[in-house]
Amino acid sequence: MKYYIRILCCLLLVQFAGEEANSQGFVKRYLNSIINDTSDISKPQFLMYPTLAYAPETSWEIGFSTLYVYYANRDTTNRLSEINGFTFFTLENQYGLWFDHANYSPGDQWFFLGRIRLQSFPLLYYGIGNAAPADYLARVDANQILIKERVLRKIRGNLFFGLEMDWQRLSEVVFLPAESNPSYELPPGYQGSSNLGLGLGVVYDDRHNVLNVRDGLFSELAWMRYNPFWNSAFNFSTILSDTRYYRPVGENNVLATQLFGQFNSGTVPFNQLSLMGGESLMRGYYTGRYRGQNQLAGQVEMRFLPFPLGFTDRLGGAVFAGAGQVFSRWRDFDWTDTVWSAGGGIRFLIFPKKDIYTRLDVAFTREGSGFYFFIGEAF
Repeated sequence: MKYYIRILCCLLLVQFAGEEANSQGFVKRYLNSIINDTSDISKPQFLMYPTLAYAPETSWEIGFSTLYVYYANRDTTNRLSEINGFTFFTLENQYGLWFDHANYSPGDQWFFLGRIRLQSFPLLYYGIGNAAPADYLARVDANQILIKERVLRKIRGNLFFGLEMDWQRLSEVVFLPAESNPSYELPPGYQGSSNLGLGLGVVYDDRHNVLNVRDGLFSELAWMRYNPFWNSAFNFSTILSDTRYYRPVGENNVLATQLFGQFNSGTVPFNQLSLMGGESLMRGYYTGRYRGQNQLAGQVEMRFLPFPLGFTDRLGGAVFAGAGQVFSRWRDFDWTDTVWSAGGGIRFLIFPKKDIYTRLDVAFTREGSGFYFFIGEAF
C-alpha cells in the first residue's frame, strides 16, 4: 500500500487584527505572532502555510493551506465560523482546489456547512467491499468536481433544519490497471458521470468552536435523492447519519466520540459509494481503500489540551482508535469483517485566544501507517 505523507515545510501566520505596521521586521513580527497572540479575541484571524508531499502516483506535490476564522459581527457570543482552503499542484501536472466551511450568521439563526473540491488528481481503486485486496487494482485518472452544501435554519435552540445539495462530476476517466492486478471488473460509473443530489437535513449542534470542541453534541441526519429527472446519470438515494459527542474530563482533557453511517440504495457510481479512510475518520487508511454500498464506522479520541508541562501551556496531544466496515446489505454485515485503526499525535496551540490547535497525527492499521498534519481536530 502506498501512502500520502504531507510534510509541513514552514508556517506563515498572518493575523487580521487591524494593527498598524511597525518598525519590526517581518520575521520578528511573525515569530511574535506565534509566541504571543496579542490580538483581540473578537477580531478575525488568517493562517497560511505551504505544504510538501510525495507519492509515486503524483511525484512531488506543492501546495498552500489557509484558514480564516471569525465571529459574526465580531460578537463572541456567536459561534466561531471557519473557512479552510487548500490548493496544490504536482510535477505530473495534477492540481486541486479545496474549500471547507462552517459559517454561522449573527445569533446563529443560519448555519452554512459545506465543501468544494475541484481537482485533476489520480484515485486509487481497490475494488468494492470489505474483501478488497491490499494492493490497488487500478489507478484512476480523472477530473473531479464535488460541491456539497447545507443551508440550515435554526428551528429552536440548537436544532437546525434545511436543504442539502450534493453535485459530483467525474470526467475524462481512465482506469490504468496495476501491474500486479491486470484483470478486474470495471465498476458502475467507470466512464464518468454527473450526479446531482437534492434533499433535506436536520442538525443538532451546540458546539461553539467547531475546530476544537471541548463540550457539546453534533448530530446530523440527512436524506439525499439523485434522480435523472434533474439530470443525474444514476438513480439512487443516500441516508447519512453523523453523531459526535464531546465530554470534558478534568480541567483540560476532552473525550470525543463519533458514530458515522452512510447507507445507499439503487445503483451508485463507484466514486459516490461509501468511502472509508482519510484524515478524519479511520485515519491510517487511504480514502476509498474500502468502498461499498453502505458504511458504519466509529471512533473515540482522548485529547489532552494542553499537557500539564509547567513550562508551556501550548503543547498537547491525543490518542485515538477507530473501527468500521463497508457492506452491500444489512444481512451481509459481519462483526468479524470489522477493520481497525489507532494512533496518536501532538498538538500545538496556534491561536490561544480562540483555542485552536494544529495537529500532527500518526495512525496505524493492519496494513501500515499514515501521517496527517492539519489545523483543527479531526472531528
